[in-house]
Amino acid sequence: MKKITLGGMQASDIVLGCMRISDMAVSRVQELLETAVEEGINYFDHADLYGHGASEEVFAKAMGQKPSLRERIYLQSKCGIRDDGGLFRYDFSKSHILKSVDGILKRLNIDYLDALLLHRPDPLVEPEEVAEAFELLHSSGKVRSFGVSNQSPMLIELLQKYVNQPLVINQLQFGVAHTPMLDQELFFNMTADQSVDRSSEILEYCRLKDIAIQAWSPFQYGFFEGVYLDNAKFGPLNDTLDAIGRKYGVSKAAVGVAWILRHPAKTQVIVGTTNPERLKAMCKGSEVVLTREEWYEIYRAAGHKIP
Repeated sequence: MKKITLGGMQASDIVLGCMRISDMAVSRVQELLETAVEEGINYFDHADLYGHGASEEVFAKAMGQKPSLRERIYLQSKCGIRDDGGLFRYDFSKSHILKSVDGILKRLNIDYLDALLLHRPDPLVEPEEVAEAFELLHSSGKVRSFGVSNQSPMLIELLQKYVNQPLVINQLQFGVAHTPMLDQELFFNMTADQSVDRSSEILEYCRLKDIAIQAWSPFQYGFFEGVYLDNAKFGPLNDTLDAIGRKYGVSKAAVGVAWILRHPAKTQVIVGTTNPERLKAMCKGSEVVLTREEWYEIYRAAGHKIP
């Protein structure tokens, strides 16, 4: 599997997202973890919100079956979303960040995180407090690298004005059925709906600042409306993916992964499957390099127009 340089790490360009493992048996999580490592994945994404911490706990139990794995993989988690009885709010205060990381480390049964991300934006963020928290976490060795998720260029600039550590990651929803980052640049200076700026040119910004984009929900369309794979709403797209997949001897999901990775931005694809066989199939996308013609063919087949 291909790697990218990320905050001093040589990280796999496919990441296993651990949001859905909270209710799985330890033995099944262990199988999933071992499959991921065998396929070349060395990067795992968590959040304290996932299963209200249960995802991190079951992952730790599975990893504990092979303690030597810790030094071979990178563990990332996120904090900043608070769930108060189903009412969500954000909290980027210094005290909450520090408390959250201590909880994450305890649940994962580790001494340090390879990366910590702020989970979505907090409109009430005080960047000075974030900077103080990050400085303490970094100097104490609890966190090695930092980043954000779903944040605009100006929010990142605001944080980076105060934070000493470089913000090296931004998690963004991206896949062939969710492409506002691409649409706006293609339709620049036009009156079409696609020209509306919904991304603040975050794609270009991340490329300029050497920030890795971690593409989440790569097979979803809309905001958790469903997946496009084998969905009748996306018949032409599935037909195209199938045809290109047959050419390369891979699944439609692998072609969907390859489509994201074909873009020259520094990108990782977060796949959240809990099925080891599906994971194996998706991982093959790391080795497929689509032609320009194939990339645009897939983009059109998803229903996107090219001016």
